[in-house]
Amino acid sequence: MPGNSAVTPLPALPAAPKEEWQPPPVAEVLAVYAGRTIDGVTAARGAAKVRESLNRARANAAQRRAAQKAARRTPKSA
Repeated sequence: MPGNSAVTPLPALPAAPKEEWQPPPVAEVLAVYAGRTIDGVTAARGAAKVRESLNRARANAAQRRAAQKAARRTPKSA
């Protein structure tokens, strides 16, 4: 570096606060579905799948809790 010791300063970036991400307004999201008709058969099938899934999850959770409860019990000696 021959003789040029002056460093050119970098331009300062504006210090704008970082904005948090916000979801779009509900009305804007639901506008896509405006005017659509509801298919009762498909809705009923979807609701049945959701109910079945929830019931399966409840049964699995109950089974898991019962197994944990049984594992915590200490065997009684005679």
